[in-house]
Amino acid sequence: MQKIVPNLWYNANAVEAAEFYASLLPRTSSSIGMYYPSEGLLDFQQPFAGEPLVVHLDVAGYRLSLINAGPEITPNPSISFTLQFHQKFLDDGSTSAEQVLRQVWEGFVRDGKVLMDLGAYPFSPLYGWVEDRYGISWQLSLAQQAEPAQLLTPSLLFAGAAQNLAEEAITFYSTLFEDSAVGQKVYYSDPTEPVNASSLMYSDFELAGQRFSAMDSGVAQDFTFSGGISLEVHCRDQAEIDRLWLALSAHPAEEQCGWLRDRYGVSWQIVPANMSALMNRPEAYAKLMKMGKIVIEDF
Repeated sequence: MQKIVPNLWYNANAVEAAEFYASLLPRTSSSIGMYYPSEGLLDFQQPFAGEPLVVHLDVAGYRLSLINAGPEITPNPSISFTLQFHQKFLDDGSTSAEQVLRQVWEGFVRDGKVLMDLGAYPFSPLYGWVEDRYGISWQLSLAQQAEPAQLLTPSLLFAGAAQNLAEEAITFYSTLFEDSAVGQKVYYSDPTEPVNASSLMYSDFELAGQRFSAMDSGVAQDFTFSGGISLEVHCRDQAEIDRLWLALSAHPAEEQCGWLRDRYGVSWQIVPANMSALMNRPEAYAKLMKMGKIVIEDF
């Protein structure tokens, strides 16, 4: 079971978005993971009664969860998703990885916004960064490794209030999860505002055996991390929930339903691994809405 599942926030169109991604990305499918209850909702949630709440997206074996909600929160490029195109992730050999990359790029660009043009760069023979029609950012690249472990990798961009904290953050995160490690680190060769001598141009790391990447922004940005993309951690028991909550919680006044924001501004959802089963209990949704940290025995 994937321990850390990125959650993406959508403005009442998560089902539509999931269908779009499934039609565009290789080896990708979607399914409804959870529905809103028909009663017990807060006033602003009433329009969603009985509608899908969570839509699961499986991208070549990697799960994303799409949250079907309102306009209260929006994603931004502080967390994007890198797609490393390699022949191993394609269904057959009739189409090359480059052809698939270009097809996906055209799909994302349509009604989207280009952040970095698709082309050759020193770090990749073909790379581009785009924000899709739903506000989700994607980095597309031809894989350089012989056998990349994941088609999809969450990528954290430390900017704004989190500028130049990438190295500190990934070192901290790696202490929290088993089967974690910090990989390569590439520093900016010529530090200029807003980066300094300790700023990371790129780093990769693993948390719970899953690959992530991080970097400090090389230019000043007017955004930083938001709840538009959060990292949901499936915990084995209450003790693990308590441990991670204590380590990550930095804004207690904002905490609700297992959500918290850490010292760098990254949003996390610390939930029990059997959350779906708990939510099937009587009045579970109403009980969840009253919680900050999740307490399993209170369901």
